[in-house]
Amino acid sequence: MIVKLHAAYYNSIKMKIFIASFGTETNTFSPIPTSLNSFQESTLFYGDGTAHSPAFLTAPLHVWKKMAADSSMEIVESISADAQPAGPVVQKDYEELRDCLLQDLQKALPVDLVLLSMHGAMVSQECDDCEGDILEKTREIVGEESVIGAELDLHCHISARMLKNATALITFKEYPHIDTMERACELFLLCQDTYEKKVYPVTSVFETRIIQMWRTPLEPMKSFVARMQEMEGKNGVLSISFGHGFAWGDVPDLGGKVLVITDNNAEYGKKLAEKLGSELWDMRLKAQVSLPEMDEALDIAMAESEGPIVLADVSDNAGGGAPSDSTFLLEKVLERKTDASSRVLSGCYWDPISVNFCIEAGIGATMDLRIGGKCGPFSGNPVDLRITVRGIRKNATQPFGDAVSKIGNAVWVSARGIDLVLNSLRCQVFHPQVFTGLGIKPEKFRIIIVKSTQHFYTGFASMAKKIIYVKTPGAVSPDFSNIPYQKFREPYWPKNENPFEE
Repeated sequence: MIVKLHAAYYNSIKMKIFIASFGTETNTFSPIPTSLNSFQESTLFYGDGTAHSPAFLTAPLHVWKKMAADSSMEIVESISADAQPAGPVVQKDYEELRDCLLQDLQKALPVDLVLLSMHGAMVSQECDDCEGDILEKTREIVGEESVIGAELDLHCHISARMLKNATALITFKEYPHIDTMERACELFLLCQDTYEKKVYPVTSVFETRIIQMWRTPLEPMKSFVARMQEMEGKNGVLSISFGHGFAWGDVPDLGGKVLVITDNNAEYGKKLAEKLGSELWDMRLKAQVSLPEMDEALDIAMAESEGPIVLADVSDNAGGGAPSDSTFLLEKVLERKTDASSRVLSGCYWDPISVNFCIEAGIGATMDLRIGGKCGPFSGNPVDLRITVRGIRKNATQPFGDAVSKIGNAVWVSARGIDLVLNSLRCQVFHPQVFTGLGIKPEKFRIIIVKSTQHFYTGFASMAKKIIYVKTPGAVSPDFSNIPYQKFREPYWPKNENPFEE
């Protein structure tokens, strides 16, 4: 739904909107640095991001540009910058991209609306709250009268600095993130109404003191998200967000938070945020999924008479900053004396060196190849296999909701009854296209092992006879009680049984 203003309104003023995207999800425990090259490999455009296919953080810009054009607004588009999750952003590269955005904003003055697509969990070498830094500097430039809105990934850190300087913060509601464009539309309309003084947004926040994984396609979270949406538009509630937090970002503002934006009714917003936070506390145990150890998961999968059984290697998720080259689960499979009847498929393994060797050898080539285990202790041991190259695809991509995600060059190799997909650009599995794009028919396999925590769910749920989330070693460990935080010092569940009493 797009609201159009009366023509008479434009006789007096024509609104100017400034749009940009800049972000990444920082795993402060990851050994992989995030540099300017990381953005260039993923998404980096200077003022023309909407001229290209929607990507993860640029999808909202496509929505905002269309809505602004439909409302006859003047549009100024700045940078689009997104990098695959990894370790902290190199400081000079963060400042270069940040300052590019801010310089564009300065040149565009005066502006009425500023809409930013950001992740919400970006950390640089010298700044734990990059979004707060950007929003604060944006406010300094545009002044108090301009409206500033930011759309965030729900795996975000919500800081006081962000809340102080943004007119409205709205997070995705779904994990997998299938509602990016819907939230972009929501933010646009809220900010437009604010500028026109139809509403006066006030944000109330409740800290849940819970750190865990919340999977929204599954109950009880599925119904919780539906209730949030049902409450919006009633009793002056403009928007409700649940920021799950990003557990592997060691920053002071870590933790799940409920945000309720009301039309100038902070008291009601506070009560509603507390109510929803209490619901989350009560459902925290029911929302957890079983994570069997690797051997147990393989026992369950191999006992099934029909497939495919999808195993999620949750700890080696590139989307959480992991290398995506770990071999722990692969070694467990190989220990079981696999052969042609095993029908095991696994991917994607980030291994640019092996990919290049396979491309040079060509389809049909058989050779010895050392796979994975290249980035350190979180990667496990390299696995030596005599493989046959079955397929090659250069500049491969996969869908991610309405966006397109690059996976680089990809190869399909087989060895000892196992088929593997290796790729050159680190990326988690979002969609079966990582396999089908190489000519693989995943529905024919008994077991499919995907390196992903949850984003694979939408693409694979319809074909999977069963989905098993596996407790594996790695950089995105689901052992939330024992993540070695240094900067985050607040009590939280499950580490503390009663964090509100600490």
